[in-house]
Formats: sequence, C-alpha cells, structure tokens
Amino acid sequence: MAKFRNSTERREARVRRSLKAVAGARARLSVFRSSRHIYAQVIDDAKGTTIAAASSLDKDMRGSLKTGADTEAAKAVGKLVAARAVEKGVKEVVFDRGRFLYHGRVKALADGAREGGLSF
Repeated sequence: MAKFRNSTERREARVRRSLKAVAGARARLSVFRSSRHIYAQVIDDAKGTTIAAASSLDKDMRGSLKTGADTEAAKAVGKLVAARAVEKGVKEVVFDRGRFLYHGRVKALADGAREGGLSF
C-alpha cells in the first residue's frame, strides 16, 4: 500500500522534509496567499509558537494599500513581518513558500522581508 495517494501529497512531503533539515536552528518565515490577500508568519518550530505575523488584512496595512492582492501589498507585508520579527530578536530565518512558486507576490514578500532586516 502506497504511503501517499497523489502527487500533491508527495510534493508536500518533500517540502516538509527539506525544511526539517534546515529549520532546526532557525525560525521559519511561512507564506500563504489567496486571491485577495497575503499572509506571513515567523514560526519557531522547536517551541511550536508564532513569533511574528503580518497580513494584508492588518489595520496598519488596510489604509495604506489599494488592494491586498498585488506585489506592492506583498512587499509591504514582508517589511512589516520583518520589523516585527527583528523587534522580537529574530534576524535569520528559513523561507517557507509552501506550495506557491517563488514568483510574483511571494517573491515580493521575500524581497520586502530582506529589506526589513531578515536574512535567508
């Protein structure tokens, strides 16, 4: 009997396995996006806690953004989550793009986080 039923489960297992190898000493910057918004969390996997989080739905972001679904919003969210993480003392992270390609909004969020002070 196969351990995984389809290609999606196999791909997700590969991603988790590769992150587990490098994320032991560092926090993880996890990204999720929908068609309307983008979300980011800095997670300490050893403790199982979220260190910092930001999204295009935050009150700080809503007034300044035209929409939550473009690269400008993603870059702003990246800068905000980086500022919150650096404030808590986290400077080095592992970037977890999940199932999303490193392109467009996900890349813009990563660039914004780098500009905000995170290194990965």
